Amino acid sequence: MSIINQYFPSLSPLQKEQFDSLFDLYTNWNSKINVISRKDIENLYLHHVLHSLSIAKYISFTVGTNILDVGTGGGFPGIPLAVFFPESHFVLLDSIGKKVKVAEDVSKSIGLQNVECIHSRVEDEKRVFDFVVSRAVMPLPDLVKVAGKNISLVQKNAIPNGIICLKGGDIINEIKPYRRIAELVSLATYFNEPFFETKKLVYLPINK
Repeated sequence: MSIINQYFPSLSPLQKEQFDSLFDLYTNWNSKINVISRKDIENLYLHHVLHSLSIAKYISFTVGTNILDVGTGGGFPGIPLAVFFPESHFVLLDSIGKKVKVAEDVSKSIGLQNVECIHSRVEDEKRVFDFVVSRAVMPLPDLVKVAGKNISLVQKNAIPNGIICLKGGDIINEIKPYRRIAELVSLATYFNEPFFETKKLVYLPINK
């Protein structure tokens, strides 16, 4: 938890309490369902919470922003972002019901009022959002194909509506179709830990 305070020193007491609660909640759920790799649960704040919050380093969502988290799993990046942006609304979507149950329970346990958890496929989600976020769910062209339809035409943020995804490794070929419009950010720009040296944030504006 200290690493979250280090990079985000302006958290409110409530936000600190909510973030602090995540470890016990995920540890408990992980003993029943393999939401996070068993050997990785000790790295919850570095590998999962802080990784999710890299999006908050890239953009500060305005009040009333609607965000769809595709393939949220147990709630990443959606839950950390929902804690950080309490005045934005998050829909956490996953096709695996037991993982949605975890995200729903964690959200309720820490008192989030701005989260909706849905057991569904993104292909079946008809609503529109300002941004779609995801964490290593599928290749970017596939994500654009299934979630591009969910991007609203109404703009309310400092950057155009679009897709923001967190990726690892070599993704040059993956973003090649969008190289003229996509922005690629190394997370080592934001965080000093070696874990982030190979991690990237990709922002792709969507103009329908």
